[in-house]
Amino acid sequence: MFDQRFFTSKLGHAAMVSVAAMIAFTIFVGMVPAPEAQTMLIGAPVVELA
Repeated sequence: MFDQRFFTSKLGHAAMVSVAAMIAFTIFVGMVPAPEAQTMLIGAPVVELA
């Protein structure tokens, strides 16, 4: 899919940094403790006709 020249270019470096940041963020979000169970209010969109 990608050749070696892509990963040595500036765009390739930016792509690798972006992927690493997404992986780090996903790991970080999974490590955050969940808040205590609270009642969730679910809002439904309301459409008013004039």
